[in-house]
Amino acid sequence: MAQQSSYNQWRAMFAIAKGSFRAILRSPSAVVFSLGFPLIFILVFGFIGGGGPSIRVAMSPSSDTANWVYYALEKFGNVKLVTGEPQDKILSDVRKGRITAIIDITRNPADSAYPRYTIHTTTSSACMDKFPLLETVLKTLNAEIDKRAFPGRPSFSTLAEPVVLPGREYRMIDFILPGMLGFSLLSAGIFGVAFLFFNLRQTLVLKRFFATPIRRTYIVLGEGLSRVTFQMITAVVIIGIGYLSFHFTLVHGWATFLDMLLLSFIGLVVFMGFGFIVSSVAKNESSIPPFANLVTMPQFLLGGTFFSTDAFPGWLQTFCNALPLKQLNDAMRDVAFEGAHIWDVKGQIGYLLAWGILVYAIAIKVFKWE
Repeated sequence: MAQQSSYNQWRAMFAIAKGSFRAILRSPSAVVFSLGFPLIFILVFGFIGGGGPSIRVAMSPSSDTANWVYYALEKFGNVKLVTGEPQDKILSDVRKGRITAIIDITRNPADSAYPRYTIHTTTSSACMDKFPLLETVLKTLNAEIDKRAFPGRPSFSTLAEPVVLPGREYRMIDFILPGMLGFSLLSAGIFGVAFLFFNLRQTLVLKRFFATPIRRTYIVLGEGLSRVTFQMITAVVIIGIGYLSFHFTLVHGWATFLDMLLLSFIGLVVFMGFGFIVSSVAKNESSIPPFANLVTMPQFLLGGTFFSTDAFPGWLQTFCNALPLKQLNDAMRDVAFEGAHIWDVKGQIGYLLAWGILVYAIAIKVFKWE
């Protein structure tokens, strides 16, 4: 009689991972939260992140448009001239802050000395955030026109040509994409794992696993492997679209790309620990989102996902720097744009690993199989 072969734990683990991966692909919510939302944000910020702030201005119907000032405004990249709108709508938009100002360029009498033209502006208190920028633009245009009209006139001071150091162009996508990638990893690690293991307990799938010879450790590893595989594919898609469509900066090419994937893997493993905790403390499925949001929302808002935290007061910056998502986002940006290698961000990685040790120590204590 042939001896029965021993049960292969690794083969069973990969079978669980394969089944779980198929279940993830069939789940619309998993695809939307992990890939859909980050891509939407990347597309939006990628399309609007080409230049500096845009100023919308309208010309008064009585304005003189046959002069150098008007021609310069037309060609100025950050100024958008609103044309073809009724005057009452333009006035309404100025009051609401949608249009920064109405410009009226009037020609002075022919017998008057310089200046030849006077620029009148009408704005509102709703535009005080952009109107100073418009004033700077108009002063710059006037200075350029004066320089061309009176090239030999002596000046009180002069501005030398700037010394331009070599450097890379910093686009909005270079800030947004690492934040969106971190957003995807945090969402998948917490919400995905929490709902997954809670449902496995509720549907008694874990009990069925216990009826087989597979050990509990390999059950967790199998489910975790499927989640990691899906998220690594998601990370590749996010970085690839950012690079190919919006010129996201990868300083060292493939080396930077692989460094970002390694950081994504480390961050995801740490965030999955939070998911194990949430799945264990939740009493029912409807209580998972509140518990998960307690962990995710502060990190989304204070982890440097959508905007820099440099403007925050010092005490709040200290709290922000304690968040694992902030450390991951900073490491991603250092690697992608500043050209750091994985060993150059060992401080952020060490911080993430410390969070991982703490989180999994708690998860082991509170995790429920039944």
